[in-house]
Amino acid sequence: MGAVHARSLDPLPMKGPELGVHADDIETSDVEKETKQEVLENKNVVVQKVHIDGLGKTKEDFLTYEISEVFRAKNLIDVMKRSHEARQRLLRLGIFRKVEVVIDTSQGVDALPNGLDVTFEVTELRRMTGSYNTMVGNNEGSMVLGLKLPNTFGRAEKLTFQFSYGTKETSYGLSFFKPQAGHFERNVSVNLYKVTGQFPWSSLRETDRGVSTEISFPVWRTNHTLKWEGVWRELGCLARTASFAVREESGHSLKSSLSHTMAIDTRNSSILPRKGGLFKVHQELAGYFGGDARFLKEDFEIQLNKSLFWDSVLSTSLWGGLLLPIGDQPTSIADRFYLGGPTSVRGFSMYSMGPQSKGDYLGGEAYWAGGLHLYTPLPFRPAKGGFGDLFRTHFFLNAGNLCNLNYGEGPQAHLSKLAECIRWSYGAGILLRLGNIARLELNYCIPMGVQSGDKICDGVQFGAGIRFL
Repeated sequence: MGAVHARSLDPLPMKGPELGVHADDIETSDVEKETKQEVLENKNVVVQKVHIDGLGKTKEDFLTYEISEVFRAKNLIDVMKRSHEARQRLLRLGIFRKVEVVIDTSQGVDALPNGLDVTFEVTELRRMTGSYNTMVGNNEGSMVLGLKLPNTFGRAEKLTFQFSYGTKETSYGLSFFKPQAGHFERNVSVNLYKVTGQFPWSSLRETDRGVSTEISFPVWRTNHTLKWEGVWRELGCLARTASFAVREESGHSLKSSLSHTMAIDTRNSSILPRKGGLFKVHQELAGYFGGDARFLKEDFEIQLNKSLFWDSVLSTSLWGGLLLPIGDQPTSIADRFYLGGPTSVRGFSMYSMGPQSKGDYLGGEAYWAGGLHLYTPLPFRPAKGGFGDLFRTHFFLNAGNLCNLNYGEGPQAHLSKLAECIRWSYGAGILLRLGNIARLELNYCIPMGVQSGDKICDGVQFGAGIRFL
């Protein structure tokens, strides 16, 4: 048998469909196709050797975990499937520019009549790479210069330095990433950083200098992240007209916190999903490991997506959070929740809801927000199957509330306060999906339930971000 090249196998999503025999590749009748596939599936084979050609810096024993499943294949179709899956695992490591697969009959004196050799031909990334790009965050953009050392010690480690100059913040950081052999989802990262941000809705400037350590690992169908962070925070006024409430928050503080995040994500896309759901819970405890910030913070996010007729999608989401001070010290303006804007409750200005002092928004210690969305194709489907599929028509209904709680009262009083004076809005617009990086929205919004002190955006509102309500 001649060599079978897998170069025509395009990368598939990790949770995508399994590789099968494609009808377009065989120009025969349906009966002949089924017969040939049945012969391939029923013919027992043995994978005798697996080679990896093209290694330079990478340690070969580290890759053994990624390709070991190929030896378990029992027939040719199974060999192709497992080889493709191993190729995906190798690419996922982020240390190879290209991975090709070649399947051939075994050669040599110990070759079996039904023996196969599988060869992975790899091309490693350069030892050092530089990058220049732009990033889109929640209603802000930035220019990013980066220097990366992939595969630092030959076992998929990554050392990265980034400098970011943005419309609202300037930052730089150094990070080191290390995955566990055979389990890429289990990894450790260490970060050193300095971040400066400007928050005009609060007339506040914040500079953070810190270090953090993260451990990520899966448990059954959930993904978990444990993080310790120590940060020196410097708060200052952004304008001379800042209110006294903001001025008295100014100064230096130290925060040492331990946080945990648990997520179940079955969506086919995080930017504009068509199906699946997300359940995410985050807890943060500060003050028990040093520092002068003391609080317990809980928040969650739920999202459900359902495909409907005419290629439309119905989506619903719910956010919520609670910030509890520990001891007699009040919470900081830097730790509270903020709500409003084109990425949360549309029709309101960016983070311009809830408690405020002379036009400066101070954030709240409790909040909730919900949304109901209908995404449909553009009318008459222009450029169907091409550029036009990146656009969607968007109809929405949003609601939410943000407030401070009196913790001397019971849970019933807290729920009643969160249910009072609900802000809500509805409208329609158009959105553009920028690959799996971000999305842009242009909506016509009609805000309702506006309270005294809220800033609204009645009419056209533009938003860009990676996380939307």
